[in-house]
Amino acid sequence: MPTTEIPIVPMLIGGQWLRPATAEYGPVHNPSRGELIARTPMGGPSEVDAAAQAAQKAFVTWSNTPPTKRAGVLFKYRSLLEEHFEELAKIVTLENGKTLDEARGDVRRGLEVVELACGIGELAKGQSLPRVAEQIDGVTMREPIGVCAGITPFNFPAMVGMWMYPIAIACGNTFILKPSEKVPLTANRLAELFLEAGLPEGVINVVHGGRAVVDALCTHPGIAAVSFVGSTRVAEHVYVLGTQHGKRVQAAGGAKNVLVVMPDAEPDSTLRAVMGAAYGCAGQRCMAGSILMGVGESASGVRKRVAEAIDGLKVADTSADPGAQMGPVIDAGAKERILSYLEAGQKEGAQLVRDGRKLPASLAGAGYFVGPTLFDDVQPGMKLAQDEIFGPVLSMMRPKTLEEALEWANRSPYGNGASIFTTSGKHAREFSLGIRCGMIGVNVGVPAPMALFSFSGWGRSFFGDLHVQGNEGVMFYTRQKVVLSRWDSAYQRTQGW
Repeated sequence: MPTTEIPIVPMLIGGQWLRPATAEYGPVHNPSRGELIARTPMGGPSEVDAAAQAAQKAFVTWSNTPPTKRAGVLFKYRSLLEEHFEELAKIVTLENGKTLDEARGDVRRGLEVVELACGIGELAKGQSLPRVAEQIDGVTMREPIGVCAGITPFNFPAMVGMWMYPIAIACGNTFILKPSEKVPLTANRLAELFLEAGLPEGVINVVHGGRAVVDALCTHPGIAAVSFVGSTRVAEHVYVLGTQHGKRVQAAGGAKNVLVVMPDAEPDSTLRAVMGAAYGCAGQRCMAGSILMGVGESASGVRKRVAEAIDGLKVADTSADPGAQMGPVIDAGAKERILSYLEAGQKEGAQLVRDGRKLPASLAGAGYFVGPTLFDDVQPGMKLAQDEIFGPVLSMMRPKTLEEALEWANRSPYGNGASIFTTSGKHAREFSLGIRCGMIGVNVGVPAPMALFSFSGWGRSFFGDLHVQGNEGVMFYTRQKVVLSRWDSAYQRTQGW
């Protein structure tokens, strides 16, 4: 019987799709089935250097291209993304395991950043003040900084990359994208469409690999800035290494986000928000709600409703079943790590209300599935309350008051998101002012900002000064120049001034 050859994912360098000379490859799976669908070449410093040289060459022309012409390419890119929207969503589902609706959301939120970048002529405008001093006018302008790099995780194959490169490129920079080696197919297709939109060769490059590529991007002298999204451990490494080598770095890390339910919360909308925050994308997102705090008398009712909703949640093969409501985690390693937390939680004394190891018979031996899990009686010192699990595990805590809930939540070293569910403006205000994190939801389960606003993590959820998206994204990918001009008038000269 003939065997089907597993395709090797190419790299994009200087407008050419290349297969590097390497003996090391990473597997790309369909997580719903555990099937190998592609192999990612593990590049290194030589591929990064080739991409950097191509990007430096392209920067000379692209940085001098008028913003209106750059925006024209982005408008064409936006149209192509809409035209290929369903295709892109299906690629995300295939290599990541998201449900098709979740994959559509992944692509849509990235596309919104492209729409924002189309307005670069307005976003990157400077300021002016005539007669800032006697006969002196002041003008500021924002200019591109050079070759920029982006290092993205597996959990949002479309959106996170598009947090970065559309704004960077719109600002006149060139870009090297290193997607997660686990999900390279979406990134390659997005780059293909950008070239089809008329982006010049070398303006966007895609280099695949692991730590060797990450470190090369952080240390290459031809790269001016690095954007990163991933775990806190790697975010801190990228920030330290990149800044040591004179680069601007924005590095978003992990999180431990809380969902606080007050006794006066509206029950139905709260349940929908909690379920989406905890189990959407199989819990594999840095804005996932992983701690549920039922305050006072709300706790028992919240636990009952969540447990019943878990029983009705359909976990299935997302690449085959359009009715799937939750899919697999990314790979066998992730599944093993998540299941270890179920064992640890039981050993520490937490009550396992719903066990994600109990799966439908149809999923026996298939893919990398962990079912929706719920713990109760979780205490602040437990691993369940402290560690980012990055899976469909919701840990319930029972503070007596909002003040105690804030105190418990603020023990976390992370600072991404937190949400409160209440009909009380007083409680919403106290929570918004008292919680120490960058993104807050009031009756919103996942308070991830739209493209117009920056994704503003605090604490060990972010390393750097300027966040991705929004105005901060434009500031990160540009640098300011101030021009002071003095022009003596003819009248002044005749008067001997």
